[in-house]
Amino acid sequence: MTARGLGVGSALIGASLVAWAIVIHQTHGMDMGPSADFGGLAWYTGLWVAMTGAMMLPSSTPVVLLVDRLSPPATPPFLGGYLVAWTAYGLAAYGLARLAVAAGVGHSGAAGPLIVAAGLYGLTPLKRACLRHCRNPLAFLMRHASLGPMLTGALHGAYCVGCCAGLMLVLFAVGMMSVFWMVVVTALIAAERIAPFGERLVTPIALALVTLGCWLVLM
Repeated sequence: MTARGLGVGSALIGASLVAWAIVIHQTHGMDMGPSADFGGLAWYTGLWVAMTGAMMLPSSTPVVLLVDRLSPPATPPFLGGYLVAWTAYGLAAYGLARLAVAAGVGHSGAAGPLIVAAGLYGLTPLKRACLRHCRNPLAFLMRHASLGPMLTGALHGAYCVGCCAGLMLVLFAVGMMSVFWMVVVTALIAAERIAPFGERLVTPIALALVTLGCWLVLM
């Protein structure tokens, strides 16, 4: 790795650690259960952006290093577009959660079905396709370079959302404010996306989630 690559990689890991510190500080003393209140939109958005940096930057470091190697000036706007995609997902999830509360659907009672849904999603072709993209992004970057780095980053972020949406749904189900569950989900995402055997983990993780969700439903 070049000196620049080492510097960029170190900066990404450092930014992730700072984001973890922010998340831990913001959630300290809060209800960590699945029924925890997401708070107001502005506070939630700030926390979600910090969570994205904390949870996604480690497993996104290889693709960012690839972008930087191909075109160093493209790195910041690529990261900006990536963050836009994840923020859009977070805001959509916030809106759906608010609608569920308004409809009288208890979040804790929905944990089992949500985890089952997350597990079933892990068995879909869409999940597999998005994971393959996240694990092998070079062809995508070369094919969409003409879109510009920010739009390319947003499109890559959309694939990343498709890859990780099920596991993030688990986080909403078990307690988004729980640092423990954030760490667990981050580890699973990183294992699927960057571990040499990551693709082989998808089915066992999905089946384990379906089993856990069914158990919670039947409790």
